[in-house]
Amino acid sequence: MKLKKVMAITVAGAMTVSMAACGSNNGGSEKKGADTSDQKSFADIELGKDYTDLKADLKFLTHRTDVVDTDFQEYIKEFQKDYPNINITYEAIADYANDVTTRLSTGDWGDICMIPTTIDKNELPNYFVSYGTNEELSEKYIMLNNFTYDKQVYGIPSMGNCQGVVYNKKVFEQAGVTELPKTPDEFLDALKKIKEKTDAIPLYTNFAAGWTMTAWDAYIGGSATGDPDYTNNKLVHGKDPFAKQSDMTGPYAVYYTLYQAVAQKLTEDDPTTTDWEGSKGMINSGKIGCMVLGSWAIIQMQQGGDNPDDIGYMTFPITVNGKQYSTAGPDYNYGINVNSSADQQLAAKIYVKWLTEKSNYAVSCGAIPISKDAEWPKAYDSLKEANVEFVIDNPAPEGEETLYNDINNESELGLNSNPDKNCKLVEAALDGSQTLDEIMDEWNEKWTAAQESNGALE
Repeated sequence: MKLKKVMAITVAGAMTVSMAACGSNNGGSEKKGADTSDQKSFADIELGKDYTDLKADLKFLTHRTDVVDTDFQEYIKEFQKDYPNINITYEAIADYANDVTTRLSTGDWGDICMIPTTIDKNELPNYFVSYGTNEELSEKYIMLNNFTYDKQVYGIPSMGNCQGVVYNKKVFEQAGVTELPKTPDEFLDALKKIKEKTDAIPLYTNFAAGWTMTAWDAYIGGSATGDPDYTNNKLVHGKDPFAKQSDMTGPYAVYYTLYQAVAQKLTEDDPTTTDWEGSKGMINSGKIGCMVLGSWAIIQMQQGGDNPDDIGYMTFPITVNGKQYSTAGPDYNYGINVNSSADQQLAAKIYVKWLTEKSNYAVSCGAIPISKDAEWPKAYDSLKEANVEFVIDNPAPEGEETLYNDINNESELGLNSNPDKNCKLVEAALDGSQTLDEIMDEWNEKWTAAQESNGALE
């Protein structure tokens, strides 16, 4: 069976862009590197006390097309109670990563955006202002490494997620699954029971959405290894990272889970017909057993119908030396235009700080708040009760900040950025055109060639 090819998302860093030293389209006329020396640092700004008479008009590019006219407008109203002269206009963009990557090259895109993953770390200073040093900001916030370059933080996370599996507790109970699976084979056994004893689709891939297939790549690091140095060190420098491990950990175990679930017909009958929006109601009503998605999906599935209490969350079914782990990391990060005027940059920092500390945005999304003193949503209690350890990737060593992206782009695998390889894996599992080992061998060859080209192979 040949599936309809899904349009690829731009591979991180593949698009070459140049920075034009022009002003913001909201009136900023100062050149890149506006003099902000007389301003308080981001960490030291006291909300509701500092700069309350500041005047600025800000444009904010966002991927959240679903709440731009509702929740975000309420945020503006609340924010303006303390900062009445700072006006914010949101522009929602559907094809966000591709469109914003192109617009960044002009410099004339607005004042705040959610930084697309297409930007290499060494390019960050060309586009965005620094919020301060990682060391300073880490005293108050978590998950800052993704957009840190040369010790400066260029992106503040809007919220954090961990990686796991959202599932319908009632479906698992009806299937007789009394203990949550801890290995890929235990997970597949649970899916078989769901197929045999219920009417639910055991695992829903959401293949047709495309980006949902990319989500599987998020599990190959901390969730599959328990190692915070895996992604930016061992994956980059190690030999054949996609090879099978005897203890069924690492990347192979993740893709084995997907391949076998499809091959054993434990997913939807025709992946090309999946419906992302419809899947929320389906899992809520018990028509789907589970979906492999980040924790941000919990609240969306709970709000998908009348059975929010039936929605649960488990870590990915891999055990490392008797313990389970979950990769935790930031969602989109707030970036501030380096070409905006000094006043606009300051106003943008104030609004980003308000969103981070006062808006309750992360918790309302069922996500992990970035402020260290904030409480996590109750949805994460089940992982904590299971003694799941959260793994936040350590940053790349100095001088290797772009090495992962360089290898990822050159290999054309597009980990975490391009769904094509995972879509082809599903196709192969359906029609038997390739075994998983054959696919993993191909990926290793491509990865190794890119490692050698970049002098990264140990």
